[in-house]
Amino acid sequence: MAHKIALVDDDRNILTSISIVLEQEGFEVVTYRDGAEALRGLIDDPVDLAILDIKMPRMDGIELLQRLQDKVPTPAIFLTSKDDEVDELLGLRMGADDYIKKPFSQRLLIERIKAVIRRVEARNGSNGGASEDAITRGALTLDPAQHMCVWKEKSVSLTVTEFLIIQALAARPGHVKSRDQLIDAAYGEHIYVDDRTIDSHIKRLRKKFRDVDNEFANIETLYGVGYKYREAAA
Repeated sequence: MAHKIALVDDDRNILTSISIVLEQEGFEVVTYRDGAEALRGLIDDPVDLAILDIKMPRMDGIELLQRLQDKVPTPAIFLTSKDDEVDELLGLRMGADDYIKKPFSQRLLIERIKAVIRRVEARNGSNGGASEDAITRGALTLDPAQHMCVWKEKSVSLTVTEFLIIQALAARPGHVKSRDQLIDAAYGEHIYVDDRTIDSHIKRLRKKFRDVDNEFANIETLYGVGYKYREAAA
């Protein structure tokens, strides 16, 4: 089955040209002209990956991703202009999986799309993996095959990036992961983000776990070093 990709951009020429290229690569494509329209459409009809322009009327790409991830966690790539460095970093902190600057080659975009999809499929076990890869650490269960996170028998909805971070931490309880190691786990070596991006993801992870258990304190900060997962409850 073809992967379904959403393009969200207020530039009709970009929507048309990228749609043609993606369809030639075998992807199913849906397009939206602004963030508000895309939010409604993607909640009703989820996709495998969303490509979002940052600067859009009515609702920009960052707000769209933030609101979308609260409803339907979706892998995302941002399209940014040359002067959008602050916005692209904020977007990565909100859970985007990659970004690409305009103007860009269509071949580069295709490769970035395929890389994100491969990473998501590997994480989800779509290439033949199964639930034997599930991790159980006390009250925490992570099942990559189902993109499932459970804390004290309650489901916690995580983005792709958040899942990869908690998975990296929980894989070795008590072992400290530096921010650079967590960046590699969440984004791979092909993308460079600052330390604050990981800090923002950790903050969102803690909030999501505390939404189901206000005593959650299993992600520890070691100031100046990194983070670790503590299996035993506080």
